[in-house]
Amino acid sequence: MGLGNGTVVTHFILLGIPNTDGLQTILFFTFLAFYLCTLLGNGVIFSAILGDPRLHTPMYFFLCNLSVLDIGLSSVSTPKLLAILWDQSRVISLGGCMAQVFFWHFLASTECLLLTVMAYDRYVAICHPLRYLLIMNRRMCSLLASGSWIASSFHATILTSLTFTLPYCRSNVVDYFLCDIFPVVKLACADTHILETVAFTNIGLVPLTCFLLILTSYVRIIYAVLKMNSAHAWRKAASTCASHLAVVTLFFGPCALIYTQPHLSQVLGPPVQIFSNVVTPMLNPAIYALRNKEVKSALRKLKGDRTHAR
Repeated sequence: MGLGNGTVVTHFILLGIPNTDGLQTILFFTFLAFYLCTLLGNGVIFSAILGDPRLHTPMYFFLCNLSVLDIGLSSVSTPKLLAILWDQSRVISLGGCMAQVFFWHFLASTECLLLTVMAYDRYVAICHPLRYLLIMNRRMCSLLASGSWIASSFHATILTSLTFTLPYCRSNVVDYFLCDIFPVVKLACADTHILETVAFTNIGLVPLTCFLLILTSYVRIIYAVLKMNSAHAWRKAASTCASHLAVVTLFFGPCALIYTQPHLSQVLGPPVQIFSNVVTPMLNPAIYALRNKEVKSALRKLKGDRTHAR
């Protein structure tokens, strides 16, 4: 839809997922099932940790934060995507579009920082076990978690402000399934070079820095474990880190794919972002529940408490 030069944009039209004609019903029920599993899985993990005093430790405190983030990330785009698939409800208000841009970058950046904090937590637990509770005390955990949320809010505020202070007069049709910076700024009738440079640098710099810090933590962990000369210590370290490594791979893998193969970004962009927004938040609680005996025990306790309550 074309706009006049003096027209102020009040809404956008999302075109949805490309090349999915005739698949809307199948995709709707598939994504709905994923979304419900995300809400249920992360909600159960969150409740189980809160309800079991044995899990009131730094690692599970950060896992609670991760569950909240996964619910939020999935909820940023999935409800609107379901509406598009079900009844072709493609219109999104200007405020709704701004909210999608802000909350997606806010929550994704927070999760990136939180995964880095969790890697540091595992490093302290394995490399400095005797000082673990002294270093990762309640105050330190609160500072690390709140710092991740606050820093990400500034990051998202800057990107959202730069995006929506531009004038939009060419069109209000976004060729994507959600409002994101690069699909939206294509519609601006002003020079977007500065915004695109800042956005690409910020969006690339945050995960790259976090990944390098995580890599550094695990190099130190591997070095410490190799010095232990104990098969039991190796198994314990592996069981402690396996779930976190799997979640890190799911989070950074899609980012790496897009940034290392830029010529395929048009083709890979939608499926990779759908995987990150819809599938990964569903898999994270399953990874932690299946790989962790303490979480399994807490889930059984939660189930038992509900059975007795009836």
